[in-house]
Amino acid sequence: MIKEDRFLEKIADFCISKSKDLGSTSSNVLVMNTISENVNIRNKKLDGSERSENLGVTLTTYIGKKKASISSTNLSENNLIELVTRCIDSTKVTPEDEYNSLPDQELHFKGEKNLELYDNTHLSNDEKINFIKEAEEVAFSHDKIVNTNGSGFSETKSNFILANSNGFSDGYKTSQFTAYCEVVSKSNGSMERDYEYSSKRHYKDLLTPKQIGESAAKLAISKLNPKKIESNKMGIVFDKRIAQNLLSTFASAISSNTISKGTTFLKDCLNKKVFNDQINIIDKANIKKANGSRYFDSEGVRIEDLQLVKNGILSDYLVETYSGKKINRKSNGRSSGTTNLYFENGDQSFDQLINLDKKLLYIKETIGRGANIITGDYSVGASGIMIENGKFTFPVSEITIAGNFNEMFKNIILADDLEFKYSTNSPTMLVNGITVGGK
Repeated sequence: MIKEDRFLEKIADFCISKSKDLGSTSSNVLVMNTISENVNIRNKKLDGSERSENLGVTLTTYIGKKKASISSTNLSENNLIELVTRCIDSTKVTPEDEYNSLPDQELHFKGEKNLELYDNTHLSNDEKINFIKEAEEVAFSHDKIVNTNGSGFSETKSNFILANSNGFSDGYKTSQFTAYCEVVSKSNGSMERDYEYSSKRHYKDLLTPKQIGESAAKLAISKLNPKKIESNKMGIVFDKRIAQNLLSTFASAISSNTISKGTTFLKDCLNKKVFNDQINIIDKANIKKANGSRYFDSEGVRIEDLQLVKNGILSDYLVETYSGKKINRKSNGRSSGTTNLYFENGDQSFDQLINLDKKLLYIKETIGRGANIITGDYSVGASGIMIENGKFTFPVSEITIAGNFNEMFKNIILADDLEFKYSTNSPTMLVNGITVGGK
């Protein structure tokens, strides 16, 4: 059973009060309880089952501009006293940093919590096993599916209280249900793997076992007997689950941390054209049941919608208190990173997008991180399917794709097929002028 608010609040209040008694000028504490249950299946047989529970506290104390943090999973009163004492002692000997502080009080979250981020549904171990077994059975109904790389189901419930000495104290429960199926296909000596994945706040919103197994099988089979292609420069169509990675790289490049250090290719681009006129990027925290939705960040700052890019122009950063002070900007509630980050839909249907050139390469998988946010260079291994005259013709493997984000961002064309499957989401994306390294 997940710990209730009052239990967590009592620990938080004790730590804040004791810190003040021992000499802190301000303090911040997080008390969190998480319970996770997981089952793993391989070839329709149980391959592992575990349950874990974490209950812990993280305390940060300030003495003027000095700051230190400490964590523990021992929440007995005697240990908490020792924990606070050690944190205060560490703070006293830590060098001052003029940017250290709690967030401004007027930025704290105050409002209703109605985003439906918690589902109290609980599945027994057998129900979890049967769910993912069914997905594998559906996948194995395809004769070219010969093995699995492992499939699984997890159920996670959390509750927390975040409090500070400026009077903020709040928290909320969250849940996450995740199912995945990864299978291996084989034909004429060729073997390929692929997967389907579904993760939702509410159990009933998951893809069904049939949908997961069917999709995983079709994706793996579609990669069989790939061909190599000649090196060339061409248009690349990024599958939605790959396109989201480009958006994640963009987010890393506009965090106040990287901006303040100057370690990003977008360091001097605020209010400048970064994408073409058709591109708009939103970070929206208040979508009901969405994976990235939050009421406030890890500092207790309320999270408001951000339009990060408007008609191609970079209009905001992702700002938290410490780095924000370095660049003279107030926190906009992003100390925990992005929430529900997405490209707004483009004005092309998927069919229109893949017919924009006689020959395009549809990328379904990339290998390696390959993104350098300092220079903007991008290079990854990849595989996919050739598109000729709007038709998918043959799978392609053993290639690299490379470019630079400064140019890639300006050459993006988006379809109108956005779905909120993850916390970062993109419609299908076409980028022209990418270098493809083949045979």
